Amino acid sequence: MYIIPAIDIIEGKAVRLTQGDYNQKKEYNARPLEVAKQFEDAGLTRLHLVDLDGAKEKRVINWKVLELIASKTNLHVDFGGGVQSDDDLRMVFECGAKQVTGGSIAVKQPDVLERWLSQYGPDKIILGADAKNEKIAVSGWEEGTEVWIYDFLEKWTEKGVKYVISTDVAKDGLLQGPSFDLYRNMQDQFPDLNIIASGGVSNMDDIEMLADMDVFGVIVGKAIYEGRVTLKELQQFNEQ
Repeated sequence: MYIIPAIDIIEGKAVRLTQGDYNQKKEYNARPLEVAKQFEDAGLTRLHLVDLDGAKEKRVINWKVLELIASKTNLHVDFGGGVQSDDDLRMVFECGAKQVTGGSIAVKQPDVLERWLSQYGPDKIILGADAKNEKIAVSGWEEGTEVWIYDFLEKWTEKGVKYVISTDVAKDGLLQGPSFDLYRNMQDQFPDLNIIASGGVSNMDDIEMLADMDVFGVIVGKAIYEGRVTLKELQQFNEQ
């Protein structure tokens, strides 16, 4: 299982939101590259980079942060937030992202995401399947839908999706534990899908439980920034 630390960007700075609420913002570091280098120095190999300004504006805003991190580290960066057009996608890959997450676009412009899967291949595109009460949420979680997450996943796995990041919005940023049942259900129904769990991770026990479930990866954000898990602990875990 991959440990995937998260850096969320607003105005070029590393921040965290609580439950996707832009009014519940906490700034952690004005220099995201410093944070990324700390992750790399701890032996972590991946990074989940989210352009929160982009998610709101529906276009990529913080591409310079991506370019800086991708050029100054060897981290495998997956990028999400505001990737809504061919130009955005091309720019994000040119700036060094190894994978791009498409969430809102999968709901609002499914034909575009389908074309990207065909053009770039399923190893380059991650489906963003964020949910609230098992219903898909989009646009930086500002919009809910009536789309049942399992129907959504079935549709996209049939179209070739191999990777999915799923965040339970109700859990995100609260440090109250991940939605284990959600991920179990997803694994039972889609055993060939590479599931990346996100949201709610509060301690190493949560991470160990997800590892026991054999998910592909777990995104860890606030737990690192708030000192609930240390990079040393994560380093040891990565070496297991």
